[in-house]
Amino acid sequence: MKEEIRALLEEVVPLADLDSDFLFAELDSLGVTAILMTLSEHYGITLEATDATPKNLKNLDSIAAMVERKRSVH
Repeated sequence: MKEEIRALLEEVVPLADLDSDFLFAELDSLGVTAILMTLSEHYGITLEATDATPKNLKNLDSIAAMVERKRSVH
């Protein structure tokens, strides 16, 4: 799943270093919104503004974990 998310996000935020452990710090509000919308649509989950935390968007591992949590709720 992590590599699938990487592929999705490379198109959405091409200038962000997806290998960074400080990914959230590299994102502006448009980037965060684009990530949440893309993941919501692709995985059929509901991601809201409250999910856009530095912890959830710290790196690809934390993004994948957030998606897994949201998928398990549905």
